[in-house]
Amino acid sequence: MSLSPLKAISPIDGRYASKTESLVPFFSEEALIKYRVKVEIEYFIALCELPLPQLEGVDKHSFIALREIYSDFTTADAQAIKDIEKVTNHDVKAVEYFIKEKFDGLDLSDHKEFIHFGLTSQDINNTAIPLSLKDAVNQVYVPQLLEVVDHLRQLVDEWANIPLLARLMDNQPLLLVRIEEQLNLLNDIPSAAKFGGATGNFNAHKVA
Repeated sequence: MSLSPLKAISPIDGRYASKTESLVPFFSEEALIKYRVKVEIEYFIALCELPLPQLEGVDKHSFIALREIYSDFTTADAQAIKDIEKVTNHDVKAVEYFIKEKFDGLDLSDHKEFIHFGLTSQDINNTAIPLSLKDAVNQVYVPQLLEVVDHLRQLVDEWANIPLLARLMDNQPLLLVRIEEQLNLLNDIPSAAKFGGATGNFNAHKVA
């Protein structure tokens, strides 16, 4: 379904769609679904690497194919999950069923009940969303901000002999210094996520 800017609920998807296009891989619904799949897959691999006793027989060579489920994720895959959701009426459960279907094709059917093992949906959401935000900041926002900084540095050199307001003692423009300070602070902020099991204290994991 094509979306006309005139029918967009938010200007982000309407008037400013061309300006926010680079954020689609991180903040669209398809992106959220993909990040949920990624978290589920990496969680399963982590259980195998412990190893959880019931998963000791999983061939580690299958990890490559497992990661391709999210690295090669397509719009058709996202639509398949949305179609499953029409039946489950649950977005994260639909992701789980989608991955189970993929496991059948990878000869991992005996282990597919350990997908989402011991977790709650918010474990997935509260990891997928911070991860998408982290990637967007690192892959889109920071690189563009660094371009601004580089351009400002060029202007500093070009305008070195031009009298300007708000120039610091070392001849650096106050704006440039503030941006660099804020960028350093941004890089120091840790990316936090919530991952605590169905009841928040890993009971199912402990029993297993």
